[in-house]
Amino acid sequence: MTLVLISPAHSDPLFSPELTSACVSAAVSASPGLSGSAVLDCIGKASQACMTSPGGDTTIGMVDCLQGELAYWDKRLNAAYAKRLAVARKDDAEMKSARTAKVSVEESLRNMQRAWIAFRDAACLYEQVQWMGGSGGGPATAACRLQETARQALRLEGWWSQ
Repeated sequence: MTLVLISPAHSDPLFSPELTSACVSAAVSASPGLSGSAVLDCIGKASQACMTSPGGDTTIGMVDCLQGELAYWDKRLNAAYAKRLAVARKDDAEMKSARTAKVSVEESLRNMQRAWIAFRDAACLYEQVQWMGGSGGGPATAACRLQETARQALRLEGWWSQ
């Protein structure tokens, strides 16, 4: 006689960035000057929906959902940073030719981004240790990284710059 163990099929949660993307588009339409705070409500929309899909309510599923949306915001952050860097280089060149530059815009941008990365890492480590080694630490850390990355992406895209 052969004993066969049957376990329920594990399903991966279904992540799609569409809810977050649509929410951000609506926020841009509502605030063309990028000054409104409603865009902050967009952060986490897609990962929350993912967590209600089959498999999304487990610890691993939650982390997968949160990391899916983190990748969305990280892509936006990298694109916004690249644009800001190009503008900073242009501004530095113009100020250098006019001999008015005392501080490099590019260097200031890089220093700000490095400081933000250090802050994000420290803030999210703090979130993790609140769980004292428990299984909630993974989702808490992923949620923190998502929140911080999204806010930084929006900041670099020009939200609240006025």
